[in-house]
Amino acid sequence: MNRCSWEESTLTLSELLDHNCSKGVLKLLHWTLELLQKSSHPWVLITHQMSSKQLQASTDLFIRPFRWHMIVIVGSVIAICILYIRVSWPNSMVPLPPQPRPACKSSGSLPKELSDLTHLLHWPPTPGDAGDLLASTSPQTSTYHLRDRSQASYTLGGSLEAILVARDHRGRPKTCGGDLFRAQLLGPHLKAGVPGDIQDLENGTYLLSFPLLWAGQAQVRVQLIHSSEAVRVLRGIWRDQWATVDFMGYFRGPTGYEEIVTCNVNPLLTGEEESTCHYKDEDSGELWFCARPPTLPCNSLVGHSSGHYWNVTTPHEEALLAWNVTDKVLPQGISPIWVAKESNKSLALKPMDLHTTYQTGPLMAVETARGIVLHWRAHSWPLRSLHTPVASLHSVVRELGGLAGGPHTVVVLGLGAHFTTFPPSVFVQRLAGIRAAVAALLAREPRTLVVIKLANTGYKSVYGSDWFTLQVNRLLRAAFADLRVAFVDAWEMTSSLALPDRIHPGRLIVRNEVNFLLSFICPI
Repeated sequence: MNRCSWEESTLTLSELLDHNCSKGVLKLLHWTLELLQKSSHPWVLITHQMSSKQLQASTDLFIRPFRWHMIVIVGSVIAICILYIRVSWPNSMVPLPPQPRPACKSSGSLPKELSDLTHLLHWPPTPGDAGDLLASTSPQTSTYHLRDRSQASYTLGGSLEAILVARDHRGRPKTCGGDLFRAQLLGPHLKAGVPGDIQDLENGTYLLSFPLLWAGQAQVRVQLIHSSEAVRVLRGIWRDQWATVDFMGYFRGPTGYEEIVTCNVNPLLTGEEESTCHYKDEDSGELWFCARPPTLPCNSLVGHSSGHYWNVTTPHEEALLAWNVTDKVLPQGISPIWVAKESNKSLALKPMDLHTTYQTGPLMAVETARGIVLHWRAHSWPLRSLHTPVASLHSVVRELGGLAGGPHTVVVLGLGAHFTTFPPSVFVQRLAGIRAAVAALLAREPRTLVVIKLANTGYKSVYGSDWFTLQVNRLLRAAFADLRVAFVDAWEMTSSLALPDRIHPGRLIVRNEVNFLLSFICPI
């Protein structure tokens, strides 16, 4: 390490450049004065006894040996002062993001389980030739059958088990797992359904198990959502791509002049790595970045909207994710079984027109007879939406921080849908802030009911696949596992009925979700 020495006293360069640099500079000046005082030539005290020539000669004798020390010392002092100013003085050319309010600072802590994402997001690997489409799992040739073919009767409260054998397009049994299947037990006459539990044995076979929850006819239905080869594509994109979409930021000047730039969760994704505007959420601490507008300042950002979907797949990968091999029903493998009979309610709210963008809110409805007020709003960026005022984008942490809570307050959080276009670390960061805010809300008012709505099935693409949703739901359950919250399992509801998959489910699913939510609010 470089060191600067003055007689017996030493000072390291790192000392001079740390947060106490100014103290180091003062100490250096102090040592300089001490050197002058310790000098063996008392020239200041005797100059009045000398002539001008004698004074000049005596001074020269003193200055010659001392001049070099003085030059080094004074030069070092000046250099260190310049370094200190350079390091500590803020660069006025770089916009600083707003600082968070201390009162709302989030601890950002997560349960221990979330520190190991690899364990939480484990999925069986897929070996083999990635370029052979015919070697991938086929929905046409894969089969399933009853585990106990001799079983003749089924009783209410029991279970039905089946074995699924995954096969490739040549009809050969697969030797590895990793396929994303969905299994359902349907009661078409009762309009009932229940999702089956699927255990991947990681050898090409899967154990299916269905609880028998109603009396009457029941029919097994199995779909191949994604082959293991397609899952490998999705997993690679989710882990290796920084994002698969971007967003637009709208800047407006005092005269109404507008400039539109690209925004995203990472400055490298804005297209302007060297010149970006940074925005920091005051409540959660999360960062957002926009390319710097050509002429307008960073603080003139007034609007936000969705941007572009990026092309992140090769032709072979697109073939693995194509419609003809995605979300396909397997040929019927089990005849309908007979099990032995079994019930419904509603609630009206009046919506209030708040003259806002409906897609992002805020929205409100009231039911005066029962004294119910319903508030809804979308989360902040990254939000895929129509053109929305930035001022309307409130973080979940901010909203939770403004709630007093109590026995008459119900908080419902729907999380995950807009995070499938980013790696899991982005969602985990959002979860950290929200979990801390929920914990703080329950600490100040434990009687508050907090409900977490899990993400539902829907998209089957590289931007929003059910495989992504399954991983997001795993993280959601783990993040809130040790808090007193309830879950509405929308994944289970949308994967158990013979209905078309929609990212925004239809009325029947929404009714079931509301009824399930009300069972926590008004238990029978």
